[in-house]
Parts: sequence; C-alpha cells; structure tokens
Amino acid sequence: MEEDRTLRALGLEKAPREHPLLYPGAWPRDSGLLNGDRLLPLDRLVHEDRAPVLAVGSNACPGQLRHKMAESGVVTPVPMVRARVTGVGIGVSAHVSRMGYVSHSPVRAPGAVRELFLLWLDARQLAVIDASEGVPRPDGNFRRVWLPAPDVRVELADGSALPGAYAYVNRHGVLHDGAGAPRTHPGQRALLTDLLVDVPGLRELFGVSPEEFCARARADPLLCARGTRLFAEEGLVTACGLERYAGSSRYGRPGTGASSTPPPGRGHG
Repeated sequence: MEEDRTLRALGLEKAPREHPLLYPGAWPRDSGLLNGDRLLPLDRLVHEDRAPVLAVGSNACPGQLRHKMAESGVVTPVPMVRARVTGVGIGVSAHVSRMGYVSHSPVRAPGAVRELFLLWLDARQLAVIDASEGVPRPDGNFRRVWLPAPDVRVELADGSALPGAYAYVNRHGVLHDGAGAPRTHPGQRALLTDLLVDVPGLRELFGVSPEEFCARARADPLLCARGTRLFAEEGLVTACGLERYAGSSRYGRPGTGASSTPPPGRGHG
C-alpha cells in the first residue's frame, strides 16, 4: 500500500495563521518536497537556481507555507531541506503579529548548533514570502538578510555546507531575558501566559489569557501596533545581533526574486 503523504496524514496541515496558539506549527521530521497538500521525498538537497532561505518559525510548517502560497495563487512545489545550522538561535520577535501570535525571530548565537529547515524558493515563491514578512514595505516587520559563511554554517545531510543563506530579521528587534540577552521562545501559549503576567500593559490591551490575546490581536491591527510599541516603551527589546548583515551585497539578488514586484501581503509573518 502506498504511503499517505498528505499533510493531514503527516500531522502537518494546520497553519498557525488559522490556529495562532499552535505557532510555530508542526515541522516535518525530514526533508521533503511540499507539493500542494502533500510532502513528497526529495531527489536532491541543493537547488542552485533557487534562493536558500532559513526558516526559524512558521515558514518551516508545511501547513503555514501552503497557506501563504495558496493565498497568492502560487502552486509550484517548495523543497524543504533539513539542515544543521551553527551560529543562529531562535528568539522572540518584539512585535505582535496581526495573525494573533508573537513570532520567532533569528538571533546571533555563536557556536550554537540547531536543526532548522532551509527553503529553496524560486523567484515567485520568494516574493510571496518576502511580502508575508513585510520586506517590501518600509514599515514591515522583517527584512531579508544574507547570512554568510563562516559566520553562519549551514550544513546539509550529505556533509556539504552552503556559502550562506537568507533569513528574515526583525526590524523591531527581539525581546530580552531581563539580563539583556535575547529571550528564548518557549512556545506560544507559555510565552503569552508569561508576557500577560509580567507586562500589565499587555493585559490592558489583550486580556488575561492566551486565547483572549490571540482573538483581540487578530481582530485589530491597530491594537497589534500598540502592543508592539509597548514592548519598546517597557524596555523589553534588544538587538538580535544579525542587524549587521542588512547591508550585504547579496541582499535581494537571488534568482531576481526580490527585484520582482511582490504580490499583495500584510507582512506579519
């Protein structure tokens, strides 16, 4: 009997955009080719005609990725490659997403090693993800930067390493842990629970429970903007350490993706 490779069968179909407390969503166990509602085996790990983009949050969730692409009418397959990444950690974005969650954001983490997914995106796919992260807008939440080797090492399953990869760095910075270092993301429900206890102003804006936070954020973009400002006003924000790469000459160049006109997007991750 042929294996059922649908996202539903694999437990990967739910998109955090529709279920914000599930953020960042379920990640695959292995590399695969996202083709519609199926995750198929990959025939190779490197796609030289595409842009390599590190996914540190919901972009590594096939359900979320499918949702973003379908919303923009893009149906072409997306290679998702599991990679061993050195030098990048996962922090907490210093903004409230209009999708109802507080997202992951990459941070500089010299020597730290973790498993992340690398998306190989063609020009149109890259434009979709750029737009979803707010890259084309001056007030967007993220900018796409090139993280070069050896500062960041991206090693594939066959032992080969890439010369670098793109990542989406938060323009607002990241939340700190109280001692100035980037805070780690414990999962959406735990994070919102902690923030609502620790930051009284957030309770005034978003209520007392994670469910109420999500519902209010999804209903009011202006409220999300106020929440984002509150993070800064309360002194909760620090730099992620990757801002230095924003001026990289590789920024925006792969496969003409970022130079093409992006599709409409709200830029909230």
